[in-house]
Amino acid sequence: MLAELRLENYAVIDNVVIEFAPGLNLLTGETGAGKSILIDALGLLLGEKASSEVIRTGAERAVVAAVFESDGAAARSVESILETNGLDAENGSLILRREIAPGGKGRVFINNQPATVAVLKQIAPHLAVIHAQNESLAHFDAAARQDLLDAYAGIELKEVSAAFAHWKQIRGRIADLEHDEQDRMRLLDLWNFQCHEIEEARVRAGEDELLEAEKRVLANAEKIYGAAMNAFDLLYEGNASTSSSLRAAQKHIEELARYEPKFQEAVAALESARISVEDVGATLRDYAGGIQASPERLAELEERLALLDRLKRKYGPTLDQTIAFGEDIRRKLSEMENKDQVLLELRAQLTVAGDDYRKAARSVSSKRLEAGRKLEKLVEAEINDLAMRASFRIAVEENEGEEHWTASGINQVVYRISTNTGETMRPLEQTASGGELSRVMLALKASVEAGTNPAGRKMSAAAPRTLVFDEIDTGIGGRAAEAVGKKLKALSKGNQVLCVTHLPQIATFADHHYLIEKRESAGRAKTTVRHITGEERTEEVARMLSGAKLTETSRKHAEQMIKANG
Repeated sequence: MLAELRLENYAVIDNVVIEFAPGLNLLTGETGAGKSILIDALGLLLGEKASSEVIRTGAERAVVAAVFESDGAAARSVESILETNGLDAENGSLILRREIAPGGKGRVFINNQPATVAVLKQIAPHLAVIHAQNESLAHFDAAARQDLLDAYAGIELKEVSAAFAHWKQIRGRIADLEHDEQDRMRLLDLWNFQCHEIEEARVRAGEDELLEAEKRVLANAEKIYGAAMNAFDLLYEGNASTSSSLRAAQKHIEELARYEPKFQEAVAALESARISVEDVGATLRDYAGGIQASPERLAELEERLALLDRLKRKYGPTLDQTIAFGEDIRRKLSEMENKDQVLLELRAQLTVAGDDYRKAARSVSSKRLEAGRKLEKLVEAEINDLAMRASFRIAVEENEGEEHWTASGINQVVYRISTNTGETMRPLEQTASGGELSRVMLALKASVEAGTNPAGRKMSAAAPRTLVFDEIDTGIGGRAAEAVGKKLKALSKGNQVLCVTHLPQIATFADHHYLIEKRESAGRAKTTVRHITGEERTEEVARMLSGAKLTETSRKHAEQMIKANG
């Protein structure tokens, strides 16, 4: 759940803090007040691309921050991602902050630890999802359609993905061996050269680190010897050494302990300290005695390190990767020398790998077909609850030809709709108007997020999160708007819902109502956000009903609507 959103110097906002709550959170305000700015800012915290144009004029940077509270599966998933990326998790809370600087540069922090946009993108699906009316169609491509069905069906793609990767890897090895003769000879020459270069160097794992350490000592032998011997003199050898001082102090305290027994412990402590100091001194003396400045050895090290650096630049970037590259080249050369036999074995392996992939892909396809039949019924019912008379179908097409194989299976998922009785079913993205598409997307999300999947598991109970709808009501009104309000209210029972709306019919369903206002102050536009209740909320709904000029009739109508839908 999104608990708090904070914006500083972002667009027309100088400093705003909004505390959100569970249930249906609705944001309203005049056109141009900055409602969608809040949604855009939240998008940055979910990994969207940043632009320096959002920095408020005169400010050095813009800052967007949020606090999410989560538990259960979502919290465990986020904790796992943070741990993988070397970040600490907070119990039940997640603090995200993003700073945008001029030139598009910026910084990301997660729980006050430096992070990256890539990590934000990884955790985003477990926190919130944003649906903007203008972006719904653009984002609803073939992959998105399939992902939505897979989310509903609870399909795991690890097995089919691994099978595809294995099949593709074998096919690649066969392709390498089946190059035409001229290409094959070029490859053999290249591989022989690379293999010879790495083998001749006799590279050992970790060698570069050991040599660098030895080089540092040799290059600074005089300084190191001086430091070690000076420390030895101060600790052990000199007349005023630490060891001598401790011996003298020990004698005095031994004399004192003859009269005051409680100083016996101090005598033992000094004895222990003196022995430790003398041990350190002896270690320093022995270390200094072993240091030998050798220009010849230093030159030898530098030459060897230069060779290793050259190999790492060509085959690395690390020494371990260079060694692995050499082993891979040796394998390829061996395969080339025994080309016919290796090809025979690889083709047999490819057949087995292809059969494994087909089995895994068909299993996923079967689950998608079953889930599609169930989901289309749910979605059609949800659509028709939103003041539409539509037919909706989900086609799960199978393409078993190898050219169509992918890591996600052999399917292409197509959503088809007929928005009027008797019309031909057409792909959703080619048919629905803006308002219709908004309602269909809402119906899909309601079915997937709040529905029951084919396994009988309640989706909302499995992964509650924040659902954000930015002007999802565009192009609708009247009875359809009221139906959308009811649907958002129902969806908010299992998920926190944030919605930007222009329609009073939807605004009256809010559990929490926020008013976005833009005013001029000191010659500059400034946007503010307030949580409104009671009379203020009635006034805002009345404004949405009648425009700038409020009437007693619009106020009474607003009161009735809030009472009926609250």
